[in-house]
Amino acid sequence: MSDGESTLSQAADAVEEASNHKVLDVMARLGFAVMALLHVIVGAIAVAIAFGQPGQADATGAIEQLAANPWGPAVMWACVAACTGLSLWQASEATLRMRGEPRKERVAKLVSSGFLAIAYGSVGLSFAGFAVGLRGDSGDSTRDFSAALMGHPLGPWVLVALGLTIIGIGVYFVVKGVTRGFKKEELFHFNGTRRGRIVDSLGVVGHIAKGIALGLTGLLFIIAAAKHSPEESTGLDGSLQALRDHPFGPYLLVAIGAGFIAYGIFALIRARFGHM
Repeated sequence: MSDGESTLSQAADAVEEASNHKVLDVMARLGFAVMALLHVIVGAIAVAIAFGQPGQADATGAIEQLAANPWGPAVMWACVAACTGLSLWQASEATLRMRGEPRKERVAKLVSSGFLAIAYGSVGLSFAGFAVGLRGDSGDSTRDFSAALMGHPLGPWVLVALGLTIIGIGVYFVVKGVTRGFKKEELFHFNGTRRGRIVDSLGVVGHIAKGIALGLTGLLFIIAAAKHSPEESTGLDGSLQALRDHPFGPYLLVAIGAGFIAYGIFALIRARFGHM
């Protein structure tokens, strides 16, 4: 190994050691807790919509609810820090902590954790936007994005691919819930106990509900592409709002909302006790 390679290796070791610091671990757990709380609020908004109340049942709507309290700005900046910590932790999972693993596993982890790092970072940016007074509508943003794609010859195909990807993620969540694939992320010392069975039930219901909601969201992107109508693609909030006008829509909305709340509670428990 040359001196340059040795120096790079030592630097990577130092960065990896820093990424394993307890402070980052605590910030990541706080980030998971913030994401869990957002799921609970989205679920509550979905239930309210089922009973005819106004609301935006997505992350933006949930953040708006948090920002409305008297301590709003301080809460927003605290959530920015937590989401940033979680994003950095996922980035280290995608890169530094996989250095000694086989190539196939490194690539898979780079894709999965890298995507999550970007997703959590974007949620952190949303919190920062609310903290400085920049508040947007995610449905409008999604429509604008779809309209911009429609102006490109390959745009409809990109929308279909995006919709199928989101549906695929939804199917993954449903399968993960049905098969209890989330158990490896759970609190191991609860296994076999009454508390563990309750946590399992929350995980099953929550993952299935989230999977169904994601499936509906992906379906709207495909419908928008098929009809060449970007206004059809309105994200999670639009997919849940659309349910309200169907005969059994309110019942399904309540079920999905309750499922999101169950997922949020499960995720809160995981944030505190789960394996990192």
